[in-house]
Parts: sequence; structure tokens; C-alpha cells
Amino acid sequence: MSVKSFIRGAVVVLLCQVVSFGSALAEERATKEEAKAMAEEAAAYFREHGAEAAFEAFNTSDAFKDRDLYVFAQALDGVTVAHGGNQALFGRNVISLRDPSGKAFIQEFVAVEDEAWVSYQWQNPATGGVEDKVSYVINVGDYVLGVGAYE
Repeated sequence: MSVKSFIRGAVVVLLCQVVSFGSALAEERATKEEAKAMAEEAAAYFREHGAEAAFEAFNTSDAFKDRDLYVFAQALDGVTVAHGGNQALFGRNVISLRDPSGKAFIQEFVAVEDEAWVSYQWQNPATGGVEDKVSYVINVGDYVLGVGAYE
């Protein structure tokens, strides 16, 4: 086998692996419908078990995490009371947080009076990159709960 043939073969194998990896990542992404369903489950759990138990579950339980989906909860003043994707945000007031495009999306979250979709950009914990995201946000009284899907 010549060096040239070996290199061609190696390039073909590498390209196949890249395509397979890309397909696997695409399959691992959750859908908007799945995000909405998880947000609705989180709101039902909150209503049944109360804020303290719900926030603990959202922060720690695998029941509220699936692939790139996780539950977050904000007090209406902007304090993060639960965040299944980034524990460093827990307890922080992020009302003035803006996405890379300048959108004050936390302010949009806490302005939701019933249920709504909010679009913004956020770092995907699975890829590490900033991506477009849409979250289904539900007002549960003194808090809003949400789950987002990367687009």
C-alpha cells in the first residue's frame, strides 16, 4: 500500500467519524416540544410539592434533566433559585443579565404572566458554544420556571 493510498483511506475514515459525531450530536438535542413538556412537568411538581422541594429537585434530580434540557427557576426580582444546567447561577440576581446580542432575557422571563416562549442566546453545556435558544417559561406565582431547547 502506498503512502498516498494510506492517507486517502485515513481521510475517508476521519470524515466518516466527523459525520457520525455530528449526527450523534444532532440526535442528542432535545426539541422545543420536549422542553415545553418538561417545563409543564416542573410546574406541576412545583404546585404539588412546594417551592423548596421543587427547587431542590430541579437542582439535583435527574428527573428534571434530559440531554441538553434542564429546569431553571427565577424569583420575580431576578434571583436564580434553581438552575439544573449551571449551579454557579444559584442565588445570584441576574435581572440585568444580557445575552451576547444585548437582549435582557431574564427581564423577559420574569415578565411572563402565564406561559410564553422566550428566545435568546445561551452557552450550550453540551457543546460549550453560544447558541440560539428558546425557553418555555411558566409563571407559578412568585417565580417563573423554564426549560429551553437549543435551535
